[in-house]
Amino acid sequence: MARKKKDKKRRRWSTVDTLLLGAVGALVTTSVVRELRRPPAERTWRGRILGIPYDYRPPTADRLRSTWWAPEDERILQPTAYGLGWDLNVGRVVKLASSALASNGVRSPNGAASRR
Repeated sequence: MARKKKDKKRRRWSTVDTLLLGAVGALVTTSVVRELRRPPAERTWRGRILGIPYDYRPPTADRLRSTWWAPEDERILQPTAYGLGWDLNVGRVVKLASSALASNGVRSPNGAASRR
């Protein structure tokens, strides 16, 4: 009887979880193998695999900042600063949210009314 309780508490992987993990693993493996097949002088450790960006270079503060905080860039999703996929451009989201709030007459954090 105690065994049934343990089985209920144990997280079970769904089919979707398993497929998603397998797809991500295949993309990472393929992108790394692609880079390793190139001569060492030609390896960039960044590119696209099936349209998904990857960048395996060691991240720098400037690259992280320009990816995560670029309010003037119109893209909300940026190619990742490190890894596989995309990163959220928080700067653009904040800019869009603040302009939407300002157009609705919501007060800014300093207490001044945003609407003219």
